[in-house]
Amino acid sequence: MTSQQLAREIKSVCIDHANEANVIKYSRYFKDGLYNGYGLTAPQIYGIVKELNQVKEISLQTLLDAAPAIMKSGKSEEISIIMLLAKGFYKQYTPDAFKSMEGWYRIGINNWAHADTMGMMVLPPFLLKNVIEINNFKHWLKADNKFQRRSVPVTFIKLLKTHESFPDLFAFIENLMTDPEREVHQGAGWFLREAWKRKPEETELFLLKWKDTCPRLIIQYATEKMTPEYKMNFRRKKI
Repeated sequence: MTSQQLAREIKSVCIDHANEANVIKYSRYFKDGLYNGYGLTAPQIYGIVKELNQVKEISLQTLLDAAPAIMKSGKSEEISIIMLLAKGFYKQYTPDAFKSMEGWYRIGINNWAHADTMGMMVLPPFLLKNVIEINNFKHWLKADNKFQRRSVPVTFIKLLKTHESFPDLFAFIENLMTDPEREVHQGAGWFLREAWKRKPEETELFLLKWKDTCPRLIIQYATEKMTPEYKMNFRRKKI
């Protein structure tokens, strides 16, 4: 199967399962009209991915070659499918594959759902399998695409189980603590909340450092699992 054939197959099966009522429903979850899709359900998407995974002619390179056209289409489910298919080839990840996927942010990743699919599913194996290093994400922290910046802390959530030095991870994402975008605040706060579950003392030291200067949404997300009384320790100091 060529990359062009794969792109056509993905589009065709999405059209076959289109549901206008779901299009209206799902649009409510995306600000600025950023949902452009067919209205497929999550089980339908995963079912399509499972079927395509059985096609032996599809390789990681086929997916990478098909991805730009799919990304540029802007169709949500097509983009989700190509991402999830790529995830299935994690054993074949290479530095060049990482660079190729990085390019997706310039042409097709423009909402939180796709950014989080990348961060939670697609990107972590690059780090967990030592294909790349954490520093490969350094320039992402200043990327023009806010969803690329969001993907950094979301990706790092998967490192919390194995990474020994949480302060190193905190220092790495520090630039995001003054990021101007709400979606980035959510990603950073989510990461810090998960870090707090594993190493509360180290995480709290970082939160105390930033509680008076970082956006409140970061603190709100980071302290979500704390008791109401304990959250008071992270209230912004009144001037």
